[in-house]
Amino acid sequence: MSGAKQSAGVLVWRRSATGALEVLLVHPGGPYFAKKDAGAWSIPKGELDGEPPWSEAERKACALRELTEETGLTVDGRLSALGAVRLKSGKLIHGYAAQSEIPPGFVAVSNTFELEWPPRSGRRVAFPEVDRAEVFGVEAARAKLNPAQVAFLDRLVELVTA
Repeated sequence: MSGAKQSAGVLVWRRSATGALEVLLVHPGGPYFAKKDAGAWSIPKGELDGEPPWSEAERKACALRELTEETGLTVDGRLSALGAVRLKSGKLIHGYAAQSEIPPGFVAVSNTFELEWPPRSGRRVAFPEVDRAEVFGVEAARAKLNPAQVAFLDRLVELVTA
């Protein structure tokens, strides 16, 4: 585990007026994801700082920090562990769930990153880390999420219906 990059993130959830489970997902910013939708969305997440091994407290702190940096949203800090998943890239993501109200008309406010764009142009362009965030029902979220992260959704459903 120590060789591969690791991230931590929060799957924010709520109940709709009808009682249906809904989750907040983010769409990555930048030119590589601009035209991708199905399978491109994610939970708000970011890389763990420092050297492994990371404690549970360090993973939770990272997840909460990244939620705020990528969306501007804060939650009360009560997190339920959803385990970890490994992406095709080899990165390990530690997931947590947090129940929270999402304000009506919520618009994500994300930090930015710089990228040479177009490639080999020598020009650096700033892009938002997240270009949008939306609330989805479980089935719509299943289609939007990166396939490896669907496990977080399945674990959340199990957790809140148990």
